[in-house]
Amino acid sequence: MTRASDWLDGYIAAWASKDESDVREIFTDDAEYWFRPDDDRPVTGIDAIVKMWGDPEPSDPDHDLSVLIENDTLAIITGTVNYPGHEKYSNMWEVWFADDGRAKKFVEWYMSPRKRGGQDSAASGA
Repeated sequence: MTRASDWLDGYIAAWASKDESDVREIFTDDAEYWFRPDDDRPVTGIDAIVKMWGDPEPSDPDHDLSVLIENDTLAIITGTVNYPGHEKYSNMWEVWFADDGRAKKFVEWYMSPRKRGGQDSAASGA
């Protein structure tokens, strides 16, 4: 396994468990968590990230995520996240690594598929 795939496995486990120790295993104490690259400010620090991860989800997400590219300091992860009955998102994540393999900066780039004639563009083949 690679640093990025190990981190992604940890992220998915922490996302499912919402367990504080799982979240602390993947983010540094001073990590920045950006929901969007143009946010005014990130969620900063592990305690704030743990608290934020405790917020309820709209439904249990289905996801198809994989590492696109990586080096020792940065991974780009892409894929989809579907919240059944709520929304489906296309994603690209930046994961900036500390020396110990935890994320020191995480940036989500996500969008909802374009709707055409009552269907999303992925379902209609567009």
